[in-house]
Amino acid sequence: MSLKKKPVTGMKDILPAEMQVREFVMNQIRETYGGFGFNSIETPCVEHIENLSSKQGGDNEKLIFKIMKRGEKLNLETAQMENDLVDSGLRYDLTVPLSRYYSNNAAALPAPFKSLQMGSVWRADRPQRGRFRQFVQCDIDILGDPTRLAEIELILATTTLLGKIGFKGYTVRINDRNILKGMAAHCGFSEESYDQVFIILDKMDKIGMDGVARELKEAGYQEENVNNYLALFETVTRDASGVRSLKEALKDAMDPEQAENLAAIIDSVSAITTSQFKIEFDPTLVRGMSYYTGTIFEILVDGFPGSVGGGGRYDKMIGKFTGMDTPACGFSIGFERIITILMEEGFTVPGSEERFAFLIEKGVSDAVMNEAVKEAMNERAKGKTVLVSQMNKNKKFQKESLIKEGYTQFKEFYKEALKETN
Repeated sequence: MSLKKKPVTGMKDILPAEMQVREFVMNQIRETYGGFGFNSIETPCVEHIENLSSKQGGDNEKLIFKIMKRGEKLNLETAQMENDLVDSGLRYDLTVPLSRYYSNNAAALPAPFKSLQMGSVWRADRPQRGRFRQFVQCDIDILGDPTRLAEIELILATTTLLGKIGFKGYTVRINDRNILKGMAAHCGFSEESYDQVFIILDKMDKIGMDGVARELKEAGYQEENVNNYLALFETVTRDASGVRSLKEALKDAMDPEQAENLAAIIDSVSAITTSQFKIEFDPTLVRGMSYYTGTIFEILVDGFPGSVGGGGRYDKMIGKFTGMDTPACGFSIGFERIITILMEEGFTVPGSEERFAFLIEKGVSDAVMNEAVKEAMNERAKGKTVLVSQMNKNKKFQKESLIKEGYTQFKEFYKEALKETN
């Protein structure tokens, strides 16, 4: 069987030029979120299959890379169903592992706990632009704070980070699951129908108001309920006053304080931030994870399909592990999508230090080679980046490749003499 040089479908090799951008963004993440008091943690990439299949991960639970039992625990002859063969899987997000982590270590952590976690996750998804089967996620979460201060800090930290890496003019969409439920209840939909109604509503940006109306009616819902429901979306404004108008309209179906809380978050972020973005109330925002219990948010960048970040409040998940609910709210940036955008725009790492390349002709004496390496060591001791490499026959192509990697100064060592070039 011949070996394959291409990576597995949905995964990719990362070349040095992209790696420099990735490392720059990762450093900005650590520095920015650290400045907001978030603590870096790490969780294993492998999780118990029971945790991954707890009906908390929405459609992602259909995309788990499952791991077979090993050794004596694996008995193919007696296995009757998949669960007899599987005991763990690769994590599909960082929220489920964080909830387990906090449940296991809460006694040793400050309260509230502000967490920063970066790491690879895996989903057996269909690959497309900016979407892979293995990809890096970056999550910040605040555990133990039931107030809107958590949402405000998460939004400000994330938008501050995006501003530092050059993003502006994007939109933070925000909603609350309680408002979604209140709107549905007010218009006569039963609680049992919420999931199906919200799945259809989530298609609004793709099929429009008419498409949503058609699908709701095709699903068997009464025309009067559907018309009243969609009328709410047509009249509400996309700001804090729009939230407050719904607060009055839905007071028979939800706690008005839940709507006021969302309006206050929008007001606070708008008043405090210095970053260039819009925060917009979007009553059609659903987000698919079933673990969300309150505020939900997403980030949209013009010209890029899908969101480049999202999150929300999930006050019930940790209680699945401990039996006692713990307030929790998180925001995840789409690291790979952000890198895709930066690479497509030709982003270069700002303020990069000068990088030198010493090219040594083949066949030089040990004395010339030692001279080159010694000089490189002296420059490295001063904190400079110096690559020492043999000179290729096609020196022009070699230099062009090195320039793409950020090398700007070249020094050439020959058998008889050396040349300096810029």
